[in-house]
Amino acid sequence: MSEFAAMPALIKPSGTALAGNLLAFGRLLRRAGLPVGPAESLAAAEALTLVDIGDRRQVHAALRAAMVRRHEQFDVFDQAFLLFWRDPEAGRNAAAMALLDGFKERQKPPPSSRRVAEAMTPPRQPPQPPPEPEERPPLEVAMTVSERERLQSMDFEAMSAAEIAAAKREIQKLVLPLEDRPTRRFRPDPEGPGVDLRATIRASLHQGGEILTLARRRKVTRPPPLVALCDISGSMARYAQILLHFLHAVTNDRDRVHSFLFGTRLTNVTRQLRHRDAEVAFELVSHVVPDWSGGTRIGEAIELFNRQWARRVLGQGAVVLLITDGLDRDGAKGLAEATDRLRRSCRRLVWLNPLLRYEGFQPRSQGIRAMLPHVDEFRPVHNLHSLRALVESLSRPQPGRRIAA
Repeated sequence: MSEFAAMPALIKPSGTALAGNLLAFGRLLRRAGLPVGPAESLAAAEALTLVDIGDRRQVHAALRAAMVRRHEQFDVFDQAFLLFWRDPEAGRNAAAMALLDGFKERQKPPPSSRRVAEAMTPPRQPPQPPPEPEERPPLEVAMTVSERERLQSMDFEAMSAAEIAAAKREIQKLVLPLEDRPTRRFRPDPEGPGVDLRATIRASLHQGGEILTLARRRKVTRPPPLVALCDISGSMARYAQILLHFLHAVTNDRDRVHSFLFGTRLTNVTRQLRHRDAEVAFELVSHVVPDWSGGTRIGEAIELFNRQWARRVLGQGAVVLLITDGLDRDGAKGLAEATDRLRRSCRRLVWLNPLLRYEGFQPRSQGIRAMLPHVDEFRPVHNLHSLRALVESLSRPQPGRRIAA
């Protein structure tokens, strides 16, 4: 028996009560992150006229068909439906999620249940400001700095939970346009620079073998692949959590983006980050990454990438982002050789290191000294300003790199 069949049937309310509950349900879905507007609410009201209002299964199917557009939103809708249509006033209870029988057997609720719980909880009312005096003193604004500008320059490690949430929203807005690179494929183009001999001969067969026109073509151009190797060891855990939002935004904004996480082992999380819902994507990542906040074997991870993945993802002038602080627990064993091979396999190797935020930074650790001679760029990655500078740098045309024999 399903969870919908086990619940009591809906009581047929009056038209006014049903319309009010339906509007409140739509507002709940919007607070939970679903794009539900007036059009979806009207479609839901019309759909309810076509089903038996006393049958919970039919009502659930009708509302979901009218108000949900994507398959990945079904879980959030199902949790909200179970909670709201059992008790529409449950949002006033801080422990509203305890009403769901399905959560009693789970040790950790999924991201959808947390979002619905937050949506059901009424927002806190801000404290009332004191009454203003009749004559307000002049406000000096010459030296004030906006909260947005302060957030741009704040170190990720020093941010509070609210500031991290604001930074994640800013990261979602970043767009990474890479310079288009020519591929080996061609497309027909009447004004192309090259002659397509095969197409010319094929066209001449319709003219009795006479070549009247020359078919032309040009190379197909597309942005190069972007490959990210991100360190998730204990010293990088705080930065890796925020940078994963950057990788998720880039993965869902463009094609041919490949993401790998490494600590003591290498894990490909490209498929998990392709999920459009960020919370669901990170929940999937947590299930496949066993070594979060552990030790670091940078050389071993890069060597494994070179051996198993380089030929698959580093074609057509790939750009590689190596995100790590360079602190290797193996004492930089084989790290220089692995980094050099990685650099030879890609068009551009950019090392992003949060330790560069310090003005007096010196490459003293063995890992940093081993890797530094084999990268094209060495950049900081510790705040939103550094991420925006990275986006601008990757978007500019870069001269070809000459690789020594």
